[in-house]
Amino acid sequence: MQGEDPFDQGAGSILRQPKAVWATAGASVVAFMGIGLVDPILPSIAKGLEATPSQVSLLFTSYFLITAVAMLVTGFVSSRIGGRKTLLAGLALVVVFAALSGTSSSVGELVGFRAGWGLGNALFVSTALAVIVGAAAGGSSAAILLYESALGLGMACGPLVGALLGDASWRYPFFGTAALMAIGFVCITAFLKEQPRPARKTSLLDPIKALGHGGLASVATSAFFYNYSFFTILAFTPFVLNMTPYKSGAVFFAWGLLLAVFSVLVAPRLQERFGSLKVLGASLVLLAVDLLVLGYGDHTTAIVCTIVSGAFIGMNNTVYTELALGVSDAPRPVASAGYNFVRWFAAAAAPYLAPKIEEWSDIHIPFVVAAVTAVAGAVVVWIRRAALTHEAEELEPRHATEDSVAVFAD
Repeated sequence: MQGEDPFDQGAGSILRQPKAVWATAGASVVAFMGIGLVDPILPSIAKGLEATPSQVSLLFTSYFLITAVAMLVTGFVSSRIGGRKTLLAGLALVVVFAALSGTSSSVGELVGFRAGWGLGNALFVSTALAVIVGAAAGGSSAAILLYESALGLGMACGPLVGALLGDASWRYPFFGTAALMAIGFVCITAFLKEQPRPARKTSLLDPIKALGHGGLASVATSAFFYNYSFFTILAFTPFVLNMTPYKSGAVFFAWGLLLAVFSVLVAPRLQERFGSLKVLGASLVLLAVDLLVLGYGDHTTAIVCTIVSGAFIGMNNTVYTELALGVSDAPRPVASAGYNFVRWFAAAAAPYLAPKIEEWSDIHIPFVVAAVTAVAGAVVVWIRRAALTHEAEELEPRHATEDSVAVFAD
């Protein structure tokens, strides 16, 4: 991929892709929007449903717990029914459960519907990149950049859309997501043809077996600690900032923009200059420092640190994904499924534990814990550097790989 210009106006340009690619990429934007959509309206949901912060945070926990388990299922399903049908099944589930989320009369109902949403999103996102690359014209470089751009745009716009619609009612963002995903369903039905199925069907245990490789297990373990830090910021910080949906949405929109820029543009350049492991270790340590300052600073400092954390998160997402997909000899979709299976459990744990830790101690300690887990991720990378160094050196600086299952991340 080095030397290629994905914005070149030739056949492989990011701007010259079939309608099927644009339909899938557009639906991907909305799918990634769903992750941060509830961020600016968490306080509004808590007020509307008379729930505590720890109860409302279960919206993330149920979503990512199901996503983690679904990582073992998505390859099994797509290798049997094909990428197009898997995408459509995921979209259909998101449409149904996003709409049901908007009708919830209790936090318990909403948590349950978010779990169904998480299953649909896992089926869709885990298949989308492979479909985009398979349907793209003129090589994979532009298609991969288009996918990562969709990821960054979705992560940035999710909080903004949530704020704009949620200012009137916390229910509207859920109905809006259902409507947008329904449009995506229609577009993919109309424009995307079925992709060739893999020669070998994936079993449910293949991702677990892949984790038997020491290098992949090390990356997954480090990413587990990192994801706890990441989702403490995403799910707990809105309660700490305690801002209106508009202001909170603006903060996380800026956060998402930094995430996208550092993931797509900055991380590959730093990797090329310093190496993947040095970039990852330094970024994790800086994230830990940022978390401590966020936790102990005043309100303005907390806003700035929340936004700045997007830069470190963007770099980490890119490096972790590349390491996970290249460190073992397992097929990349299988390695990615095993890696995501481990790390998403931390994404499920952090939103629930952070408010609980505050209840048990004070407002500062959840950020101290998140800083410690970020450092723990760096320590794992340092201790296991021998298992990761060869692959880190061999990694060609790039935006991602063809078979990445970058579920946010990635």
